Amino acid sequence: MITASDAEGAGSMFRVTTLDLGESTNEIRFPDLTEDFFGKSAYLTVSGQLEAEIFAQAVSDVYTFGPTFRAENSNTSRHLAEFWMVEPEVAFCDLSGLADLAEDFLKNVFGKVLDRCPDDMAFFNQWYDKTTLTTLENIINSDFERITYTDAIDMLQKSGETFEYPVNWGLDLQSEHERYLPETKIGRPVVVTDYPKEIKAFYMRLNDDDKTVAAMDVLVPRIGEIIGGSQREERYDVLTDRMREAGMEESEYWWYLDLRKYGSVEHAGFGLGFERTVQFMTGMQNIRDVIPFPRTPNNAEF
Repeated sequence: MITASDAEGAGSMFRVTTLDLGESTNEIRFPDLTEDFFGKSAYLTVSGQLEAEIFAQAVSDVYTFGPTFRAENSNTSRHLAEFWMVEPEVAFCDLSGLADLAEDFLKNVFGKVLDRCPDDMAFFNQWYDKTTLTTLENIINSDFERITYTDAIDMLQKSGETFEYPVNWGLDLQSEHERYLPETKIGRPVVVTDYPKEIKAFYMRLNDDDKTVAAMDVLVPRIGEIIGGSQREERYDVLTDRMREAGMEESEYWWYLDLRKYGSVEHAGFGLGFERTVQFMTGMQNIRDVIPFPRTPNNAEF
């Protein structure tokens, strides 16, 4: 849970400190981190991925399942500041193999829930969303559509729909775009691949076009993104270039770079938000209703 690394490279992390920062003032204060508990900056983890890569290259197939924290000011029906995440990491796996794993994983989970919890699912189907059962059954019996980010942008621009947020190549897909594709345009779950490198994390493998990375998002109706993952960058020189572009300190990630420096293998992994998956399976409208004590911006009761 406590880490010194930013797995996403985005900086949206909760800081862990035992320092007495004093009374709040308008002055910018720079505490001496050498006097802090860990002697350096420490945070609540945003992902166990970087550490999981160590184990994947030692024992091949691994996963982590634990609490995750994001200091993002996202007040939506599908975001939490504290949630649980399942993160498989697989050696000798490329993006196509990862998409296969994600599809098989979701179908297996949905099938097991329908088989083992029929009374609960019937309750949600009757009282919350009368399409809950048919939605899950249709997903289990369908093949996920696979399109590139470029294809997705083209579909959205030609849709004739009026979206709240603009649709242009190079911009990240918003929730309304992520829902439109599986709900309206394609009618089943969609795996979107090969996103622009500027909107994705530093560790994602750079494609041959030098503009996109081997990333994927799995989109489902009602929710949008339910899984996000990528093939990891295994080439030492390319990874260091990407870290410099992101303004990251290589010395802080020496152990991560060493996984490539002395030889590596292609590997890939994804993250699945547990509460978002429960929300989707049960038909609940707000993710705050599927976790006992939701932590969100300006809300930390109990």
